[in-house]
Amino acid sequence: MIDTIPLGRTGERVSSLALGCMLMGTATGEAESFEILERYHADGGRFLDTADCYAWWVRDGDTGGESEALLGRWMARTGRRDDVFLATKGGAWVADPAAVRAGRAAAAEQYAGAGAATLRHALDGSLRRLGVEHVDLYYVHVDDLRTPLEETLEALAGLVAAGKTRHIGWSNVPTWRLERIRQLCARHGWPAPVALQQEHSYLRRHPRSDKYAIVDGEQLRYLRAHDDLTLVAYSPMLKGAYDDPEKRRAHDVFRAYAGADSDARLAAAGKLAAELGVTASQVALAWLRQQDDPRRVTLVGPRTLGQYDSAAASLGVELTPDMLAELDAAGA
Repeated sequence: MIDTIPLGRTGERVSSLALGCMLMGTATGEAESFEILERYHADGGRFLDTADCYAWWVRDGDTGGESEALLGRWMARTGRRDDVFLATKGGAWVADPAAVRAGRAAAAEQYAGAGAATLRHALDGSLRRLGVEHVDLYYVHVDDLRTPLEETLEALAGLVAAGKTRHIGWSNVPTWRLERIRQLCARHGWPAPVALQQEHSYLRRHPRSDKYAIVDGEQLRYLRAHDDLTLVAYSPMLKGAYDDPEKRRAHDVFRAYAGADSDARLAAAGKLAAELGVTASQVALAWLRQQDDPRRVTLVGPRTLGQYDSAAASLGVELTPDMLAELDAAGA
């Protein structure tokens, strides 16, 4: 069964394995999505993660919001709104998905951003699609350097005061910006983020990669010093890269990791997986689950029921101290 960990210093606990619903309603059809949600719920999971932009890139005609709308239908059918911890995000909606899919524009150039009016409008849209009066956690999806942080934080404080979200979080943000955010919240008495959603896995980012959305050693040290922030680790299996060399060659997500250090860590995970009779992805998930300095939520986003079952099976993989030490020692 899925256990829980503290959410910052809020006094509440959340599922240590969160269910990413990014592809539900697009790549994953409604019937299979509902089955994944039911299976996750039966396993004791209660932390659902989505965003207003999910998932405009999957099919022609998709514009974002499909995942939220599907979750709204599931909660209406099951009556489980009060039984889940519901998180969504705003700021990464794109104005012209067709242009991005066709290669005529870059997604980052079209992000809606974190302006006050934008976030207020975005959350209202999310609540409407979800069919709820509030969410439990609302993230700024992508760090927006064009908008003053004071404007964003004041708007988020207003959303909390209005009862539209209980907590706020940030995603895809470097540590220096996170500290600036926290300082401004303390100065003005605004609600501070309680969750940090970043890309994080057993593999480590290549030193020459400038992808700041990946957790690095500095950010882990920061989180150890600030236990009011809970790390939510997305892409923990790196899109299948642990188990499939072709995915390592073909998928963009692996480019930030490729190198001798990752080769050594992949070999260590693969060796241990063979000894345990599991997959290397399951070893990576087990490694994440057993980290306690700091504790972290592992966010999995399965496309199929089989992928969910494989991820859930990692809950039964217990790594001994010697195994953890062997994994941690691997690297260039």
